[in-house]
Amino acid sequence: MHRKGVAAGLRFSENLIGELDMLRDKKICFIGAGNMGEALISGLVCSKATSPDNIVCTDISERKLKAVAEKYGVTTGTDNAAAIRGADLVIYVVKPQILASVLKETADSLDMSKIIISVAAGVPLAVIESCLKKDLRLVRVMPNIAAFVKESATAIAAGKHASRDDINLAKAVFDSVGKSIFIEENILMDAITGLSGSGPAYIFLIVDALADAGVKMGLSRDDALFLSSQTILGSAKLLLDTKEHPGQLKDRVTSPGGTAIAGIHTLEKGGLRTTLINAVEAATQRSRELGDAMIQNFTENND
Repeated sequence: MHRKGVAAGLRFSENLIGELDMLRDKKICFIGAGNMGEALISGLVCSKATSPDNIVCTDISERKLKAVAEKYGVTTGTDNAAAIRGADLVIYVVKPQILASVLKETADSLDMSKIIISVAAGVPLAVIESCLKKDLRLVRVMPNIAAFVKESATAIAAGKHASRDDINLAKAVFDSVGKSIFIEENILMDAITGLSGSGPAYIFLIVDALADAGVKMGLSRDDALFLSSQTILGSAKLLLDTKEHPGQLKDRVTSPGGTAIAGIHTLEKGGLRTTLINAVEAATQRSRELGDAMIQNFTENND
């Protein structure tokens, strides 16, 4: 394993430090140093929630490990079992298709002394527990792509042996890259995947369409894209900060006989609301289908 210096200029939030204090003395192991793994390492290091000395990550790519070590000052290596042994939290950030084989490889290093967190989409906790053939403090998490800018909307579900403290520790990790909620029912994780997991793709499509509309009306592409993106950002912040119902905020924008109500009439006529509902439903169903395929894959790999 090797370790390099911490990158200079890392920013952090003073409020976040207080929230994440519980992680300060925990040893955290990341199995997988891809995009999401690096986003989580960045969040923890930048927020100073824990020292880089407390983080170890593994990956099959030496080039990726070298880059992560140099940028964040964490320990890296290719031996998953060795990395897990001294960890308090083990976070599997690998593709669902290879999770079964990685779990089997590391099973002997896992026990009830560790919190095991899976970020693999479509893989139920019960299947992971069955694959490992032992009782474990399992937590399942569904973040989204906005974790890369520390604005992820993340849902957390717990296995039967995970305690409230385990959930809070998992929440602290993922709050370093955005905001998270705890979901009581594991079966709702497919709906989470359809809504917030896939949601950024819907928003990107909406922003792209708004920008096209601006260009059609005479704006430059850059100006139209900036105005569309900032409008989405500002509207979301207004919703979160005021906690008003979106219908109430919509009414504050629409004046009688005005421009906004004319635009909304066109959106309703075009079925925007129904289309978005159908999109979330379709994505949720697809998540269930992929989950069933993952269950089959785990069963075959477990024979």
